[in-house]
Amino acid sequence: MTLSEQIATATTAIRKQWSGQPKIGIILGTGLGALTQDIQQDVVIPYADLPHFPHSTVLGHKGQLVCGKIAGHSVVVMDGRFHFYEGYRLQQITFPVRVMKALGCEILLVSNACGGLNPQFSKGDIMLIEDHINLMGDNPLIGPNDDKLGDRFPDMSEPYDRNLLALAKEVSREVKIPVQQGVYVAVAGPNLETRAEYRFLRTIGADVVGMSTVPEVIVAVHSKMRCLGFSIVTDMCLPDALHAVSHEEIIAVANEAEKKLRTLVHSIIEKL
Repeated sequence: MTLSEQIATATTAIRKQWSGQPKIGIILGTGLGALTQDIQQDVVIPYADLPHFPHSTVLGHKGQLVCGKIAGHSVVVMDGRFHFYEGYRLQQITFPVRVMKALGCEILLVSNACGGLNPQFSKGDIMLIEDHINLMGDNPLIGPNDDKLGDRFPDMSEPYDRNLLALAKEVSREVKIPVQQGVYVAVAGPNLETRAEYRFLRTIGADVVGMSTVPEVIVAVHSKMRCLGFSIVTDMCLPDALHAVSHEEIIAVANEAEKKLRTLVHSIIEKL
């Protein structure tokens, strides 16, 4: 079965349960699942019930597609994402983005938890992603290209839409939630990085580091979707002041910061 056929099969399965016409797709990262409380939910579909969808295996990722409305806008939301370190291919990880596009989504909002490399950032900060660096050692577009899905060589000069970034900054001022802005670097994981690796990542221009987001954004750009990305800084990764951190601590910080992110995302969607 070709990729286009797989997309059609999964889209048909969703359409049997939901007739909404979404323009916005949302991917929720680690510890950010409570954002679904802002959705006027029409239907919730477990990934296990969707053809060709992987299953979430990470703590904090429920593994379900939530379809409904936020601030009057029809949305489709991934409550739980997939990661390279879980053993999935990047083509599998990004498959839901293809399905979002097929459902009608023109905008992708993506969130993640990350480690802070910029010493001017603090734990709990929200960073708007202005650009990214792919150090995952793979790319979801490798292999035969289906011209119906996107160009063979998509331009990546503006992976994160400048107008959406400007809107997000405007909204952050209105709701009095300060935000940072910077570069996200994606690594394969699942281990956190060494002191030397943090030093290297900061040297090449990264402000935060994580294990997701970049593959989905690459496919969204390939699909001609406009992207806006949010990172919650859950721990500081300063090589000369490094402390051990657990996944439970990361989730706890993400859960606390998501109260601000929920307000920010809801207000941004209202203005779209």
